[in-house]
Amino acid sequence: MVQSVDVQDDESQYAGQSDFEVTAGGHLLPKDWLMRVALIWSGYAASAVAGNAVSYSGVWFITETTGSPIALAVMYVLAFLPMGLLAPLGGVLADRHSRKKIIITCDALMALTLAIVAGVIIVFGPSFWAVVAMTTVWGFLAAFRGPAFNATMPLLVPERHLMRINGLDAVLGSVSMIAAPPLGILLYTTLGLQSCVILGCVGSVAAVVTMLLAKVPRITIDHGDGPWKSMTVGAKALVEKRGLLVLVIAVSLGMMAYGPIDSLLPLMVNVHFNGDGFAASLVAAVMGVGMMVGSLLLMAVNPQKGLARLIILSAFLYGLFTTVSGLIPSGGYWWFVLCVGVLAVVCAWFNAPLMTLLQKGIPEEKLGRVMGLFNSLVGLAVPIGTALGGVVAEVTGTPMFFCIDGVCVLALACALVFSKSVRALD
Repeated sequence: MVQSVDVQDDESQYAGQSDFEVTAGGHLLPKDWLMRVALIWSGYAASAVAGNAVSYSGVWFITETTGSPIALAVMYVLAFLPMGLLAPLGGVLADRHSRKKIIITCDALMALTLAIVAGVIIVFGPSFWAVVAMTTVWGFLAAFRGPAFNATMPLLVPERHLMRINGLDAVLGSVSMIAAPPLGILLYTTLGLQSCVILGCVGSVAAVVTMLLAKVPRITIDHGDGPWKSMTVGAKALVEKRGLLVLVIAVSLGMMAYGPIDSLLPLMVNVHFNGDGFAASLVAAVMGVGMMVGSLLLMAVNPQKGLARLIILSAFLYGLFTTVSGLIPSGGYWWFVLCVGVLAVVCAWFNAPLMTLLQKGIPEEKLGRVMGLFNSLVGLAVPIGTALGGVVAEVTGTPMFFCIDGVCVLALACALVFSKSVRALD
């Protein structure tokens, strides 16, 4: 059965336009498209800052109370594993049902979860399992929200601005990385973990409200296929684009390398450099500033070609600076901060170019499923990499693990250079 879902646009808004411009997904571009995107992203920004503050306070709570790489690895595994397992199903739902309703439902359930966890912490006190519960539910909901959100942007944005909008995603993520760690540490040290959780609840509610107010074009879907067959159709669409498939696998492997580095940053600061919570939050903030600088550069240049080469270059630089950061002695905290900042700039050149290549190269009606598969690969790569990284770092020490991790990414970048299908994308 063929059916259209999502909000119907008012045709009167196109009256008087002699030449209709279309979105990247082939829909008529409304005059107020930028306002719609701004409304959606304002709620996303509030949710991202509040959510990262919750996440960072939870990470620091576990770092402070356990000091164990394995404990941090467990948290990351439980956060990303549900996303990795369920994202393909999330992609199917994004192509078969209202993407707007899926996003709203996920944000509302996250707000409810955080409200319950805050109440439990107030009554029983903070605990490792309270933090794990939050992160696990986040991973479950991200499996459905992520594909729906990523597949919604081409419905609203002209193709020439896709890179800028995807860059905006990275900018907002960077802003939240800058603001969230000190905010999370401040609330955690002054009012307790429950205050951060309540803030996260407020951010999720803001995302629900803005999405309720936003108009999203309809998509035409076919309910004839079952969920499994629908997933295979999405997989086939990606396999047919060999260069994109290779890049998706490569970036997933890159995320496998990035996951343990991200989880071990607080421990690196705390154990190797003898830093406190402020020192750890400063590194996280510098990471955010670097990613924002990299994203703004990407938005300003707005490259339409050479996106695959940009991803390969960023892999080389990421591997190089990760290796160098592991060689810095214990008295070189500020050199480490500088190295993380440069590393963060190049991190911003991974996701937006790949997302743009996928949004341009995959048909709109299959995009949700492909995004689900991509999110699944990343969702599985991060916990697997983090779990392995936690075990290896326990044996080698955190600085040596940074070196090992960086060398692996350098090898991955070299492999991409020799891929003809990847080079053909440019």
